Amino acid sequence: MNPCYYACYIVYKVIVYDIIFYPPVYQFLIIPGLITAIIVAIFILWFERKAAAYVQMRYGPWEIAPRIGGAIQLLADLTRYAMQEIITPQTVDTLQYLLAPIVMVVLALLPLEAVPLTSVKPYFPIPSGYSLLVAVAFATLSPLFITMMGWASNNKFSITGSVRESFMITSYELISVLGLLTAAAMTRSYDLVKIVNLQMSGKWLGLINPIALFVVFIAVLMSTSGFPFEIPESESELVAGPFTEYSGLLYGLNMGGAYIRRWVFSILITLVFLGGWAPYRPTPGVITGYFIPSLIVSLKAVVIMGIMSFLRSVYGRYRLDQALGIAWEILIPLALLAFGIGLAEAYFGII
Repeated sequence: MNPCYYACYIVYKVIVYDIIFYPPVYQFLIIPGLITAIIVAIFILWFERKAAAYVQMRYGPWEIAPRIGGAIQLLADLTRYAMQEIITPQTVDTLQYLLAPIVMVVLALLPLEAVPLTSVKPYFPIPSGYSLLVAVAFATLSPLFITMMGWASNNKFSITGSVRESFMITSYELISVLGLLTAAAMTRSYDLVKIVNLQMSGKWLGLINPIALFVVFIAVLMSTSGFPFEIPESESELVAGPFTEYSGLLYGLNMGGAYIRRWVFSILITLVFLGGWAPYRPTPGVITGYFIPSLIVSLKAVVIMGIMSFLRSVYGRYRLDQALGIAWEILIPLALLAFGIGLAEAYFGII
């Protein structure tokens, strides 16, 4: 074999197989990680604007690239956030103020290190036996740093917004955890690979137990401040809530953090309730066994995010007391009901 050709092959194999498709790197940075999350966030922002403009008859700047739906405006917004000066007020707790948005984004992506995106064994990021529990535990960490942002900003609007966020945390966490763990009750397993494999026949858990899917869907909207639960950042009375004192790229991270958390939860919903990579059956090989299944999961998650974003066009914002009332008086009883239904379905062998 030609030595030059052999050397190129070794370099290619190391870069593609040992670095790019190394599960912790691939899932955290590529699909469905940071790069995919940024692309999806850009698309969802464009979709939100276009859907709201169409439904609410809002007319925007038609002269900005009308042939591509004004998508270039998104690039202008991203450039503005990236190039703006980051202003740090003198009264903030500087270290916490600067670190909180960065840590929040990193922790928002962390659950992706726990979720398997294929049933082919070499491509599990971690042992999958308790992957559902680990992913749910990681998903609860990120909102704590939103509360930290408000406190570190030392601003009354920021603190009020962070207090609202803490109220939302205590109300949505129990709902989302109960809803996601309903899958464990139905399948008698915390293993996401097993949960997905049990849905390969077409018995998606979201169809068998739609109440669980519904409560998790609403809980994700609450946890990521999606309409109609955009309460901690209510611009009409709180300016930008916990993010009032932030500017430039740090403010961009705060905005993107909500979309990244929504993206990660959409991945979880896809795996738990919508069959994951089903109906595709992964086969050995990096493309057929890892890339294609991860792409299928990501496409399903994009559809979920699109549905969530469309709600911005048709619903107004709830007040805090209304949102908490829905959580404690309606969604928690529904989550308990869904869990009971899941136990009954497992007992009677429906799954």
